[in-house]
Amino acid sequence: MKIASVSIVGLGAVGAVVASRLTSFLGKANVRCIVDAERKARYERDGIFINGVKQDFNYLTPEDAVPADLIIIATKNLQLGEALESIRSAVGAHTAIMVLCNGIQSERDAASVFGEERVLWSFIIGISSIHEKNQIRCPVEGRIVFGEKDNKKTDRVKAIEELFTKAKIESEVPENIHLEQWKKFLLNVVFNTLSALCRAPYGAFSAPVMCDLARSVGREVIAVAQAEGVPLTQAIFEDTLSLIIGLDAHGKTSMLQDFEAGRKSENAWFCGTVNKLGKAHGIPTPVCTLLEALVEGTEIARGI
Repeated sequence: MKIASVSIVGLGAVGAVVASRLTSFLGKANVRCIVDAERKARYERDGIFINGVKQDFNYLTPEDAVPADLIIIATKNLQLGEALESIRSAVGAHTAIMVLCNGIQSERDAASVFGEERVLWSFIIGISSIHEKNQIRCPVEGRIVFGEKDNKKTDRVKAIEELFTKAKIESEVPENIHLEQWKKFLLNVVFNTLSALCRAPYGAFSAPVMCDLARSVGREVIAVAQAEGVPLTQAIFEDTLSLIIGLDAHGKTSMLQDFEAGRKSENAWFCGTVNKLGKAHGIPTPVCTLLEALVEGTEIARGI
C-alpha cells in the first residue's frame, strides 16, 4: 500500500506546516488544500508564508475536491463540523481520515459521519508555532502521533508512517494511542485552562500555588481517564508538570493566545469533556466544573 495523494483541511499553524512538507515530497498536484471560495481567493492573492517563505499550495474548493488516499484535518474543534462537511467529495473507497484536533472527541465525530473504519486516531505534539494573518512562524514542527483504534500496525499505518518519514514529518506510532492521546488531553485540560484564566505563561507553573491548582485539576482528569479504561496516573501528571515548567518561561499555551487575541477557546472540548464523562461515570469533577464555567463566563463578558 502506498499513499500517493493527500487532502488537507485547515491551513493554520499546524496544517500549513504539514502541507508544506507533503507538497515538497509528493508535488503540488498530489497535495490538495481544501478551502472555501473566500479563503481560496485570499490565499491565492496574499499567499501563506512559513518562516518568511511563500508557499506554493494547490487550493481547491470542496466542490472541486477529488478522492484522496489520506485526508488530514488540522482545524480546531470549533471548525470540525464544517471541515467534515467540506471533505465529502475527497472521501473515496479507501480513504483514511486523520484528525489532528485537540481533545478526545474528534475521532468519534469523524467516525459518526464517515464510519469508524476510515478514521485513524491521531494528534500532534511538541509543535511551536504562531499564526498571525498570513504569516506563520514555526521554529519547532512537532510530532504527529497516530494509530488504529485497536492499536494494530496495519498496512495503512505503515504506509502513512513511510510517507511521513520521506516527507520529513516526525511521527510516532505508539503501543497505546489512547493513552498517548489522554496524556495530551491531560496537558490541555490542566495547563491550557489555568494559563488562560490566570494569564499565565509556562514559567508561572513553577510557583507552588499554580502547582497545587494544576494537581487539583489533574486528579479529576486521571479519575475520569481510569473510568474510561485508560491507565493515566499521577506519575504521568508529575512528568507533564515538569515538562511544562521546563519550557520557555515566557512561552504561552494556545488557549492563552486565544484569550489574548479575543478568539473563542476550546473550553467545551477540555474541561467540558471531563465534566460530561464525569457525569456519565458518576465521578465528581467540581474543579473542572468551576473552571469550565469561569472560561465560559469570561468569554461571555468579553462578547466572544
